[in-house]
Amino acid sequence: MSDPAPDAVDPCPGCGLELSREDGPRHPYIGASAACWRRFGEILAREFQEPEWFGLHQVTVDTYASQHPGELERRSIQSVAVHLMTLAMFLERGLDPALGPRIHKRMVRPELRPEFTWLEPPGPEAMGERMNVVDVLTARDPVAHERLIRRWAADVWDAWSPHHETVRGWIDASLPGD
Repeated sequence: MSDPAPDAVDPCPGCGLELSREDGPRHPYIGASAACWRRFGEILAREFQEPEWFGLHQVTVDTYASQHPGELERRSIQSVAVHLMTLAMFLERGLDPALGPRIHKRMVRPELRPEFTWLEPPGPEAMGERMNVVDVLTARDPVAHERLIRRWAADVWDAWSPHHETVRGWIDASLPGD
């Protein structure tokens, strides 16, 4: 396999971000180009290496996964559902992002899990007009990072507005009383 041409552009199938084509790892069901996926990894590395940058880590993950929904398949359907549910709880119900992993486990309990269905994604043309990983990478300090993550999360949640009621219904079904 040859290296991509130096000026070749690889639009990300999730967010529409156009970056130079890269060979590299991709997630098996999150729909991101290798270049976009690498930049997401840079954000995660920063959050894990610097404790003061970690406060909204779960929001970072939920936002990226929601912005890169992948293809119509079981894992993508559940991933988008769970990440959108957590984003909604953070943005609309004041969920502490540190509780995200515990909430994710509760959301997928077989006895309460609703039937998650494919939600037609906003598409790269709509996502491409929104914030993305490159915007978040401009942060030079933890305060700017948090501000950008919050804006990015709200922006991505807004992109999914046609499905807000469905997502809220899934929250109510899978987390009764929360």
